[in-house]
Amino acid sequence: MRIAQIAPLYETVPPKLYGGTERVVASLCDALTDLGHEVVLFAAANARTRAQLVACRDQALRLDPNPLRSDGAAHLNLLHEVRRAAADFDVLHFHTDLLHFALFEGLAHRTVTTLHGRLDLPDLRSTFTRWPDFGLVSISEAQRRPVPGANWLATVKHGLSPDLYHPPERPSGSYLAFLGRMSPEKRVDTAIRLALEAQIPLKIAAKVDTNDAAYFTSVVKPLLNHRLIEFVGEIGDADKAEFLGNARALLFPIQWPEPFGLVMIEAMACGTPVLAWNCGSVPEIIDEGVSGFIIESESQALRAIDRAAGLDRKRIRAVFERRFTARAMAEAYSAVYEQIERQSSPMQRELVRVMS
Repeated sequence: MRIAQIAPLYETVPPKLYGGTERVVASLCDALTDLGHEVVLFAAANARTRAQLVACRDQALRLDPNPLRSDGAAHLNLLHEVRRAAADFDVLHFHTDLLHFALFEGLAHRTVTTLHGRLDLPDLRSTFTRWPDFGLVSISEAQRRPVPGANWLATVKHGLSPDLYHPPERPSGSYLAFLGRMSPEKRVDTAIRLALEAQIPLKIAAKVDTNDAAYFTSVVKPLLNHRLIEFVGEIGDADKAEFLGNARALLFPIQWPEPFGLVMIEAMACGTPVLAWNCGSVPEIIDEGVSGFIIESESQALRAIDRAAGLDRKRIRAVFERRFTARAMAEAYSAVYEQIERQSSPMQRELVRVMS
């Protein structure tokens, strides 16, 4: 099949540092190409991919040093390029939230939209009602709960290349790890408190967004001045295997309906147990007592920190290889694309050609 993958322009594909959606899109493009599909990626020019690249901006928005830019205009240009080429594809696969709905309304039957964010937001229910023909893919069953009546085609769990991260041969297990975004719903302050109570070092690798600066300054920064707490800053793929692989466990103390939580499977790829709070997708990702523990309270988390050292790291990696590889993700999406193609009539395909 000839498949267009449309990525947001905020980060590179894959991202140099933080960026879950773009990392997933990169893995998907490469895995679909390996399966024999003809894949074209619409993204910023500095993407690294085995797919054919259509560059829709000279660089990712986050890397652009010019503060005078329009994120909205950049994405309108992206969607314009996709619309012009729509007739060349069997399926248009969007990862740009709902930005394309109004522009691609007449082509909805040829699209797949993966929703990467939270769906418990006030305006979303009416949006899905207004544009019911767009087929949607969720990244967990939990993500769907706020909008159960939307046009769901499938749930496809995220996947990563098995070659992206490898467990270290002799992991030290000498510290706890926190990796992600420095935001109130991610609760790095809870991770710090647990590390101090357990008297185990904590290494924090986190991105501080402008929107989260107040939380970092007022809540987290005062807690960093302790010998057990190390703020590493934001890290990229090259550093994750060592950072995660040598940790006793990844702390994932979220307090929000996490749609997936890519860092959980990144840790599993490194053979590292995950201690994740029971929110959102967590019970769908963690195999209790195998790849980690599902946490209900801080006292339970402290006990789980002790128990994490007893989990089999080779078995954790095996769970990743069985459930969360890029190939498994690509095969699941291929089934969705085939469903779309079967349901599309010759008349609809001609409509795509005429409207493009």
